[in-house]
Order: sequence, then C-alpha cells, then structure tokens
Amino acid sequence: MALTQTTDATYEADVLQSDKPTLVDFWAPWCGPCRAIAPVLEEIARDHDEIKIVKFNTDENPQWTGKLGITSIPTMHVYVGGEIVHTIVGAMPKPKLLRELAPFLS
Repeated sequence: MALTQTTDATYEADVLQSDKPTLVDFWAPWCGPCRAIAPVLEEIARDHDEIKIVKFNTDENPQWTGKLGITSIPTMHVYVGGEIVHTIVGAMPKPKLLRELAPFLS
C-alpha cells in the first residue's frame, strides 16, 4: 500500500474512521529527521498492507497539530479504532521502527 497524505479536512475520515491500524507521521518539510525517516516509512507502507501509513504536514495543518499537542517532530501516532494506542517520537532506523510497530504487523 502506498503512503498517503492527510490534512485537517480529511483527518477524521483517513485516520479516525480507518478500518485498519493507522500510523500518522507528523512531519514538516524543514525537519531533517522527518526527511530521514520518510523512505523507511515508504518501505514499511509498501511491505505491510496490514497497516495504513499517512503523512501529516504540521506546517500546513495547524488544527489537528494543536488539538493533539504535537510539539516535537517527527512524532508518529498509531491509531486503532479511532484511538491512539502507541506513540513514537523521533527518527530511528528501520529495524527499531519495525520492533515498535510489531504488535500491528502480521
């Protein structure tokens, strides 16, 4: 499955109403660690259909960024059934990120 983008306008439909575990990558174009982890997230999205991965540009979408209290990026929230069940802060190598996501991957 390809990585997709979500916005303030589509967040509820894309994330909260998703029928599968959804990882939201809160990022911004100027953020070096965000750019570093992007290819890792693209690989995971491609290799694991059981989790949906969406990118959320915090600069362009202040409503949900503020509502969720995102103050440090990259921050990743994993949602199941519309609820945040896991939070990851900071960039990390693919093996460590896969360990973090293991409960949501088959």
